[in-house]
Amino acid sequence: MTPQTRKRIGLVLIVLLFAAPIVTAYVLNAVGWRPSGMRNYGTLIEPPEDLTAARFTLDDGKPLAWKDEDWSWTLIALPGPDCAAKCLARIDELRRARLTLNQNAYRVRVVVLDANVPASAIEAMKPIERARDADGKLAKYRPATRDDVAAVLVDPHGFLILSYPAGYDGNLLKKDLARLIKG
Repeated sequence: MTPQTRKRIGLVLIVLLFAAPIVTAYVLNAVGWRPSGMRNYGTLIEPPEDLTAARFTLDDGKPLAWKDEDWSWTLIALPGPDCAAKCLARIDELRRARLTLNQNAYRVRVVVLDANVPASAIEAMKPIERARDADGKLAKYRPATRDDVAAVLVDPHGFLILSYPAGYDGNLLKKDLARLIKG
């Protein structure tokens, strides 16, 4: 083997050494594989739904603003019919999920989208807010079962990106929130 051939083989090996991870990542991405730590637990809405034109009104009569200096993300609770004890406990679970973000809790607001949930119950769970969906834009995500709650997550620009159907695991929702807020 001549010195020139050895140099060429060395160069090819170096190129293969650096190209192999890139090719492997491309192939794994093409077949849809993702590491378990990179998956979200909510249902990804593709394409994200634009909610900026929808009319959501808070109890005080003001429109629900997506772009707000105090908030980044909006976690919306969608109670089913006849919101009673179990429903209120699930809404409180969303409030507590927000609190687990510690110093980043200010970046998430929790809004209950139902005028039938008692105002006194919402008042006891401050800083949760209550709003109405005048256009019924999120009606398809609302659970049909009695005394249950679904949730959706809206980004700072007013796009619906994740939904959590009734019966979601609150701990997995917390993991998604932590990943989004700290990321």
